[in-house]
Amino acid sequence: MGLLTDKKAVIFGVANDHSIAWAIARALHREGAELALTYVGDNIERRVRPLGEGLGVQTFLPCDVSSNDEIAATFAALGEQWGRVDLLIHAVAFALRDELKGRFVDTSREGFRIALDTSAYSLVALSRAALPLMTPGSSILTLSYLGAERVLPNYNVMGIAKAALESCVRYLAFDLGPQGVRVNAISAGPIRTLSSAGIRGFKEMLHFH
Repeated sequence: MGLLTDKKAVIFGVANDHSIAWAIARALHREGAELALTYVGDNIERRVRPLGEGLGVQTFLPCDVSSNDEIAATFAALGEQWGRVDLLIHAVAFALRDELKGRFVDTSREGFRIALDTSAYSLVALSRAALPLMTPGSSILTLSYLGAERVLPNYNVMGIAKAALESCVRYLAFDLGPQGVRVNAISAGPIRTLSSAGIRGFKEMLHFH
């Protein structure tokens, strides 16, 4: 019996076996949780499905977190299959590659919109969709980074998105806490992941860390 035996956990953001989300998935599995993994597109599915199957995962759902319809379809499927969701892991972040180099002042309007929508607002959208399936004691967890608090060269608009994400965590915790749903963020240090590969100068960041 693990700490999470019989708990149902849906994880958004596993990209490959170097993802922080994948480490979380393994930890949840080790503690007995039943997992569902989402993916965006065929390329991600080809990486995620074999990983999940290695842990005995049976539920794989397509979900672009920028689409309200796909979010609704994902939780409708989970509601039909599970009837509840105990843990929601939000490990989703994205910014256009050109926005993660050079000067922040040159951030484009569209690049800003995409980063904030995908990396911050998606937590709000997923939480709202999951809430009808959550009971007291459920938990929502997202991933942040120091760039939300301090200027890190080339992190640029993603730092703004992470700051917005952390503020979303506080407001969601205020809203959902009375219903017994916890909302938290983990701020990890720099880690070699698919996402970090898109940040210019990441090797230097890792070295200094």
